Amino acid sequence: MQEDKTDPNGIVSLNPVFSKINGSKALSSESQRYPLTQPKLSDPTAMANNVQNLGLNQIQRHIFLCADQTKPKCCSKQASLESWNYLKRRLKELKLDQKTSSCSSLIFRTKANCLRVCADGPIMVIYPDGVWYRQAKPLVIERIIQEHLIGNKVVEEYAITIHPLPVTFYSVTKDCWDNARN
Repeated sequence: MQEDKTDPNGIVSLNPVFSKINGSKALSSESQRYPLTQPKLSDPTAMANNVQNLGLNQIQRHIFLCADQTKPKCCSKQASLESWNYLKRRLKELKLDQKTSSCSSLIFRTKANCLRVCADGPIMVIYPDGVWYRQAKPLVIERIIQEHLIGNKVVEEYAITIHPLPVTFYSVTKDCWDNARN
């Protein structure tokens, strides 16, 4: 196994890792000019503790909600923040956002400045399901929690589109990488 190389700034080169994944022995001149790098962790123990405490390895779904936008377009900033606060509160009340002894899966949430749909908001997307919802206001969010997150049934009345994440991230990334280089 080839050893990682660290530059003077503490950056570890991932080129050997990429070439192993890619199956190539020589990297293109493009990747030599812009090497894949990863900074060293400043505190590996703190990072490991955060991963453990947050239960990152137990996340089953991740919700992104367009809220607190810099330039509100899909809905008012006030409406988006009301939705965000409702989502946080309900996930916490239902203990869907925390590790418990009775449930080993978690639902994470992230406030997104803008999900680029910019109409009929707030917009919400749930991954890996890839279900995009419109009008994600508190009453709709409650239906999404009850029917989709708990009942595993898409709330079709508010769904914009359904596009689940691909099974493997690498194949998508490699395709994009190949297209970008050509």
